[in-house]
Amino acid sequence: TYVPSPPDREVSRAPTQIRPRLPLLARTGTLRFVFSEGIAAMSSSWSRALTQISPYTFASIGIAISIGVSVLGAAWGIYITGSSLIGAAIKAPRITSKNLISVIFCEAVAIYGVIVAIILQTKLESVPSSMIYNPESLRAGYAIFASGIIVGFANLMCGLCVGIIGSSCALSDAQNSTLFVKILVIEIFGSALGLFGVIVGIIMSSQATWPAKTA
Repeated sequence: TYVPSPPDREVSRAPTQIRPRLPLLARTGTLRFVFSEGIAAMSSSWSRALTQISPYTFASIGIAISIGVSVLGAAWGIYITGSSLIGAAIKAPRITSKNLISVIFCEAVAIYGVIVAIILQTKLESVPSSMIYNPESLRAGYAIFASGIIVGFANLMCGLCVGIIGSSCALSDAQNSTLFVKILVIEIFGSALGLFGVIVGIIMSSQATWPAKTA
């Protein structure tokens, strides 16, 4: 027997609600408000975190950066200069004694960092526990921290500069001995870059006055 199929039922669908789109100016203003609020909250959280960290922590990190990064720059420069000097001395052994001055310039970079680290260490003073988070204590800790960063990275760049110039000096001297003095002058100016950082770092560290000292 033939059974007719049931008639198709019309499926009723609820009408979709179309959300009105905000004008471009309103959307831009909303995004700007949310972005500015997020930046303000982030900056306030960072400022609270920085003021809640002991100034002795910042001072110790600055001292470590001063000597650690300076030694890194000196070692890097000696590595660059020494490898080129040893390679070129195989064909021209006469360049060995003269070009050791490049290694001395690189070693001076580490000495700069040691001297400044000792100076910064003498700036640390004991402060009563009630005055650790005093604005003057925070200022002293930040000053030592900034001084260590200035000296460390200035000496890092100085070590790389002297190392690359010393490497070129060794290779040039092996080919033509008259170029040694000319390139040595360039190396002296490159070595002066570390002194600039040392001078600024010492001036910056002079701002580190703790409350116990001024009381």
